[in-house]
Formats: sequence, C-alpha cells, structure tokens
Amino acid sequence: MGKPETSAPTARERAMEAARRLLRLESEAVRALEARVDDTFARAVETVAGCRGRVLTSGVGKSGLVAQRLAATLTSTGTPAVFIHPVEALHGDLGIVSREDVAILVSKSGETDELGAIIPTLKLLGLPILGILSNERSPLAGSCDLVLAIGRPEEGCPFDLVPTSSSAAAQAMGDALAMAALEMKGLKREDFAFFHPGGAIGRNALVKVGDVMRSGEALPLVPEETPMREALRVILQMGLGLVVVRDGAGQLAGILTDGDFKRLILRDPDFLQRTVGETMSRTPRTIGADAWLTEAVRRMEENPGGAITSLVVVDGSGRPEGVIHLHDCLKKGL
Repeated sequence: MGKPETSAPTARERAMEAARRLLRLESEAVRALEARVDDTFARAVETVAGCRGRVLTSGVGKSGLVAQRLAATLTSTGTPAVFIHPVEALHGDLGIVSREDVAILVSKSGETDELGAIIPTLKLLGLPILGILSNERSPLAGSCDLVLAIGRPEEGCPFDLVPTSSSAAAQAMGDALAMAALEMKGLKREDFAFFHPGGAIGRNALVKVGDVMRSGEALPLVPEETPMREALRVILQMGLGLVVVRDGAGQLAGILTDGDFKRLILRDPDFLQRTVGETMSRTPRTIGADAWLTEAVRRMEENPGGAITSLVVVDGSGRPEGVIHLHDCLKKGL
C-alpha cells in the first residue's frame, strides 16, 4: 500500500504557522539577552543613571523607532532623554547637545552612514557613547565606549531580512537599561506618579486599596450563623456577588460567593437549610488596605487556583474591613 496522500497547507494555515514562528524567534532572541546582563551592561547602567544632562538616542529606520521609544521610556522613569534623528542632527539639531549628555545609538548593521557622521561631534564634546547593536565588529561598535550587544537573531521574515527579532531584542535591551537605571537611581512610586501627572499611570500609581474598597454599609458582612437564604438575599442586594463571613470574635472566618451557591444547588438539595458557616470557603484571598491597587489586580489575576474578581481587605489583626472588586479597579483604568 502506498502512503496516504496529504493535502498541502492552506494559505490560512501557512499564515498561522508564520505567526507562531515569528513569536518563537522573537521570544528566543529576548530570552538570550539575559546572559548579556554583565559587567558591560552594569557600566552602561551607571553611565545612564549618572547622566547630569540628557540621554540622546538616535537611529535610522526601525532602529530609529526603537531609539524613539527608548527616549520616551527613559524620560517617563526619571532620566530626561530626547531622540535626535541623525539626518536632522547633521543639519543643526546637534545644537541641543551639551557636554553633560550621554548618547545611545541603536543600529542592527552598525554600518549606518548617518550615525557614523555624528560620532565625531559627540566625541569632540566628550559624550559617553553607548551602542545597542547586533554587529559587535562593525565600524559603529568600534566608535562606541560601551556596546550592549544583542547578537544576530534569526529574523521572523522568511527571507531573514526584515528586522523583527533584532528589533524586539533591541527594544528589550533598551527597556532593561531603563529599568536598571530606574532601580539604581532609587526612583520611588511617588516620583513615578510625578512624571505622569496627566495620565492613567500617574493617577493610579499612588492609589491604594483602601481608597477604592467597599467598606462600612457597602461591605456585605454576615456572621457565621446566618441562614443561607439570608446570605443569598444579601448577595443579591449588595451586588458584589459575595458575602464576607466573620466569626464571633469579629475575625474573618470565610467567604461565600454566588458561584458557591450554583455549585451547592447541584450537589446539596438541602443547602438552604444550612448556615453560612457550614458552607463557606474558609480560605479567602485577602489583602491589606495599605497595599497598592496595582498589587490587588495582580493578586486577582495570578491567583493560584485561577483568576478571581475580588479580595477581602483585612486589618492587621485579621478583621475584615472591606472588599476590593476587580470592577472597581477597572473603573480606575487598571
């Protein structure tokens, strides 16, 4: 018997495989950078963190777009930066450069004529020149004081030409440099909010759970001896999809959700004859009122048993004082 015939992949199947291949190559290119966080990288971080002027980023084409994004990321995290297009720099934009600045040049080939043309002026002014480059043996690499090499990853383009993996790696290296500089400079959450006064990032950077949680009369709190029928009424009335249960000493005893009711309907026909204390979950996820709202969202999304939509807010002694719901976080733009 001959081998069974197999049909050729459709255009749709080929497109999906191309997408998977690109994502695989880009993730491998970024993952490989971890080994390049070495002494050279540390010196680059010290150079950026210690910059008393501005960080000037530059590049051409897709590398230029990476350089633009790097300038924006640095500026938003406490390191003033500006992108200079190398062509415009040759026609007057270098006038903004001061001797206290630092230059970061981004290039895949390391042979970009426009970047090479601005290096003499940068050196004349005594600027430290950092390079985020694929080609460590290029003319541009030889002109840099420090080279953050990203290697030569295989591009996602079927012809290995269009910068995809290399652009992802260059962007990741720039992000790593910016975040490491942020850490070295000791930027605080309050500082971060200051740099984003008009956007959701700034508005939410300083928001704490206690600022948003449902508390007081808005907290669906019942004692353990509450009948299930009454608990269901509270759930429907309060609109949070749960009741928080306290014991006789006022401590958090557990939680009962509308999902619990649905499961009980299937396995226990007499559940309405029971009390909340007999049916509640005794291991609710909790958080403190002083925690950042972003931390609350992270805990809900990364809950070990699967994502959840609420956390019980407890004080230092374990007493329930509120509930934070994912919907309330979403209203804040998180």
